[in-house]
Amino acid sequence: MAMTMNGEATLPASKDVVWAKMNDADVLKACIPGCETLTKDDDTHFSAVVKVKLGPVKATFKGKVELQDLDPPNGYRIVGEGEGGIAGFAKGGAKVSLSEAEGGQTLLSYEVEAQVGGKLMQLGSRLIDSVSKKLADEFFANFAKAVSEG
Repeated sequence: MAMTMNGEATLPASKDVVWAKMNDADVLKACIPGCETLTKDDDTHFSAVVKVKLGPVKATFKGKVELQDLDPPNGYRIVGEGEGGIAGFAKGGAKVSLSEAEGGQTLLSYEVEAQVGGKLMQLGSRLIDSVSKKLADEFFANFAKAVSEG
């Protein structure tokens, strides 16, 4: 099942600060809901373990993420995939763009395309879309807080 999502968040910091935080494994680990581990394997590759609950399904996903089309400090493309055992899999990508906003703030825009399969697909697109939006909102609230803390 394919899913798309887009949105934006205004962050209380300069593009350079936001860019640095977007590439900091410790910051991202603290901001990603359910993230148990996030390891920066090299400048463009991360490994992660994330626990999520999608309706009645609880799953631990082990995945890899690659950063592509890096344009510091303006954005990049994230491509990744994760395996959740019997729960299924998720794979996809996101284009993340940064632009200057009023008052020295930064506007972060994102466009996500993802595919899920296995037991997750049986949950239906409404539930998956709803949970994905909730997780994205939670991530950006956490990320805005991390960015504002310097």
